[in-house]
Amino acid sequence: MSEQEPVVRYTEVADQDVRSLRTRYCRLCTEAGAPVAELEAVSFRVRFGAVAVAAEGIGGVETEPEFRRRGHMSRLLRQALVGMAQRVDVAFVSDGVEGVYEKFGFVGAVPEGALVVPVRNVERKTGYDPGAAVPGVRSGSVADLSAMVRLYNSAHAQRPWTHERHVGWNRLVPHATWKPGSQTLVLRTRDALAGYAVLEGRAFGDPVGSVVVDELVAEDAAAAALLLAALARLCWQRRLSEFTVREPADSLAGRTARHMGCTEQRGFLPSGGMMAAVLNRSALVRKLEPELRRRTAEQLPDQGYDTALAALRRGDLIPDDTALVRLLLGHWSTGDAEAASAAMPDQYRDLCAAWFPGGGTPSLPTPYAHRLDRY
Repeated sequence: MSEQEPVVRYTEVADQDVRSLRTRYCRLCTEAGAPVAELEAVSFRVRFGAVAVAAEGIGGVETEPEFRRRGHMSRLLRQALVGMAQRVDVAFVSDGVEGVYEKFGFVGAVPEGALVVPVRNVERKTGYDPGAAVPGVRSGSVADLSAMVRLYNSAHAQRPWTHERHVGWNRLVPHATWKPGSQTLVLRTRDALAGYAVLEGRAFGDPVGSVVVDELVAEDAAAAALLLAALARLCWQRRLSEFTVREPADSLAGRTARHMGCTEQRGFLPSGGMMAAVLNRSALVRKLEPELRRRTAEQLPDQGYDTALAALRRGDLIPDDTALVRLLLGHWSTGDAEAASAAMPDQYRDLCAAWFPGGGTPSLPTPYAHRLDRY
């Protein structure tokens, strides 16, 4: 006879401030208080283009070893999503496990991407001596964060999936005993911040076999080139021939690297990875209406436009929420949706093409999630 399962209860501990983001802990515990499973629901504002909306992301998902394979995580996710739907209209998972989160309405919505830049190419294009310091570039500090936030928000004001960072944001990996944390380089010109780069943290004692940049933002192409030169110098000091920058190819940093010569790496996962789910369709579409009107450029609102918006809110137009969130974020264009059998009614075809042009278009830059925005 099997041992009787303990009674498990669901609890939430709300609004803890963790590394400058509000975090709600959702837990399953036994009646005796022993932990069974836990996840974090992290609050932030995420862009769907030029409009940012309140959202929550799921992270830190874990079940205690002795309680695994008993359905506890499924129950925890379902109950957590019910609470999330009362607070926000859309949810995200930054590193979803393949084949798991689809059951809860999530769908892959952003590709993985990075640029691999040869050091020799940077040296040729910039003309800087790799043995000499790059003018204006120095190590960053906490005092630079407010200017970094302003520059980031300006650079990505219309880029889907990126967070709208608030004053006081600090998601840099903190220093610990065996981990030096995030390393930052800042470029200052005329006593103002002109750009910055954040390097991936590593553990002390790790072989220095690579240089990976989690984020590189600059005010202009000249500033981006100086930061790339500083990174090339760092690689030269470590005897490395290339470095990786986790920036989209259509960003200013990406365009500058492309001009120098680089390799773009992109991966489109069929499931798992960076995922999104619509929790309240009508409310989400209503909040994104200014963004949808922006995407239509000079097309004036008329009765047909309003009718289409109402149909989109109700679900008569694009009834599949997983298709809708991919279209809103720019992961899909209308052509991508139709290739996946999500047909557009003829009367709305032209409007949907304007609403959902896909990433990499003038009205909707390529979707991308910065590493430091992963909760």
